Amino acid sequence: MDLQKQTAPAAASAPATSELRASDADRDRVADILRDALAEGRLTAEEHAERVEDVFRAKTVGELEPLVRDLPGAHQHRTPPAYAAAPGRPTAGAIPADPDENVIAVFSSAVRKGRWRAGRRIHAYSIFGSVEIDLSEAIFEYQQVVIKAFSLFGNVEVRVPENVSLRGTGGGVLGNFEVDTLDAPDAEAPVVFVDGWAVLGNVEARPERGKLVADILDRVQRKVDKSVRKHL
Repeated sequence: MDLQKQTAPAAASAPATSELRASDADRDRVADILRDALAEGRLTAEEHAERVEDVFRAKTVGELEPLVRDLPGAHQHRTPPAYAAAPGRPTAGAIPADPDENVIAVFSSAVRKGRWRAGRRIHAYSIFGSVEIDLSEAIFEYQQVVIKAFSLFGNVEVRVPENVSLRGTGGGVLGNFEVDTLDAPDAEAPVVFVDGWAVLGNVEARPERGKLVADILDRVQRKVDKSVRKHL
């Protein structure tokens, strides 16, 4: 009996890039190119408004591409960010010997969070208490920040934006000292050093995902621009 050749069903081909659904990041990138083109005089205000409306109506990447095809910004090569390792220790002389701020919790809790100015040296003490230092929306006036943390039967928790560098030096005595090492894409980004000890307690430092330093005002402006564009 002749063997019959069995033909494998053709695998479904992957969709072309132009057919992919557009993300908010794709729309923001195109909107930025249009904004630059308007500032350079390549587009009139009416042309810019029309194209921006089309940007936020676009469903796929293919619908976005024609909106900037005739603009040089769409064809410029984008260099990927160069990741540079932050130093393991603060630069000599960059950090004062005395703290700019003390955060103390004794049988209580203490919190620093929101839009606040972070000093170069912060001391955190938790004795049968809880200390939370949230830098995710802080204003960094210095490139290097040291947090000295000591926990005795307590907890010290540090949160940083995800685009800063994070380093830790310390240990635990019947306790937990845990710092997530983090390298920022920008070599000039702030570096947060968390040093200290956890004695029958806990000290931990982690990045706050989705929180970025130095872009808060820019994001607010973009939201305002989007709101204005929707009413054009």
